[in-house]
Amino acid sequence: MKIHEYQAKELLKAYGLPVPLGFVVTTPEEAKVASQTLGAAVLKAQVHSGGRGKAGGVKLAKNPDEAFDIASNMLGMKLVTKQTGPEGKIVRKILVTEVCQPQKEYYLCVTGDDEHAGLMIVASAEGGTEIEETAIKHPERIIKIPVSVIEGLQGNETLQLAEDFKLSLVQSGELQSILAGMVKLYIEKDCSLVEINPLVLGSNNHLEVLDAKITFDDNALFRHPELLELMDVDEEDPKEYKATKHGLSYVTLDGNIGCLVNGAGLAMATMDIIKNFGGHPANFLDVGGSATAEKVKTAFEILLSDTNVKAIFINIFGGIMKCDTIATGVVAATKEIGIKIPIIVRLEGTNVDLGRQILNESGLKLISALDMADGARKAIKAASEASL
Repeated sequence: MKIHEYQAKELLKAYGLPVPLGFVVTTPEEAKVASQTLGAAVLKAQVHSGGRGKAGGVKLAKNPDEAFDIASNMLGMKLVTKQTGPEGKIVRKILVTEVCQPQKEYYLCVTGDDEHAGLMIVASAEGGTEIEETAIKHPERIIKIPVSVIEGLQGNETLQLAEDFKLSLVQSGELQSILAGMVKLYIEKDCSLVEINPLVLGSNNHLEVLDAKITFDDNALFRHPELLELMDVDEEDPKEYKATKHGLSYVTLDGNIGCLVNGAGLAMATMDIIKNFGGHPANFLDVGGSATAEKVKTAFEILLSDTNVKAIFINIFGGIMKCDTIATGVVAATKEIGIKIPIIVRLEGTNVDLGRQILNESGLKLISALDMADGARKAIKAASEASL
């Protein structure tokens, strides 16, 4: 789960990190009032995307009247960045924050380290908007420091980083405190990313968080109901949000074959075999091992809400999930929703004969598949013909 910059800064501030003063506004009038408090201010569009500055989502207001005018134009605009794609994101909130004149910009990040079963600090003395280009053209300028989850952050790990950043003794202490807070936040809140870009050395010779991004492990959110309150539904993919609300695992892709599968491994294999035969899956969808007919119906609704989907491939291996349950859900959903695109069904496992009987006696025009390969080929053919 992603959160906005202003929310990330509030969390970092709660963990002792130096964050500039700022106000979240939703109207031009509120932006003007905030600027009256701050004087000159920076207005930053709050959408879940990087590259906002280059897309016109970060503006300097020299006075309250300018803040009002900038907010009037920014609120409601469609911000298009490399990360949003051409569809862009609508700006509904703005962070009005203090102006900072940095002497130097750095990059700091805490993320998972699969290789060492711990955490990894990723840092660079060249932070800012060009960090991705730096990582590609000058990978030697990216510093990686493994951190043990058990032992925690060690002083010698940050001492070397402070030397690489050419920081003073006082600034080194500030860096140690910032990294300790980031690591603590990452562990306590089950994050998947805590990123500061840039961390700046301000005109007062102290380090400060100028921009921040935090994402959380969706699988651990049940432990943190307070984090769910930070979710901005307007920023979420509506299909993925609906799936989450109904206990379904769904990820939107850009293909034209909708996939309804039970089990994450089988779902991955289904996408792989579709790609192997030249097709394009429209999604990852795992209905789980204990899905009900109602869940199957919801899964269909989600698939059909994607206008790119031209055919649906149902691939079920009945273990805990029984084939007759899936078949009942398929029939109910098809009759109630009125599905007009081809449906290819492959069933194997528990109660498979009963499941096939339910489908055969339903009177629906379903395409039966002998196995995964047969189902993938038929789904690709059906989707191709439906696209003509």
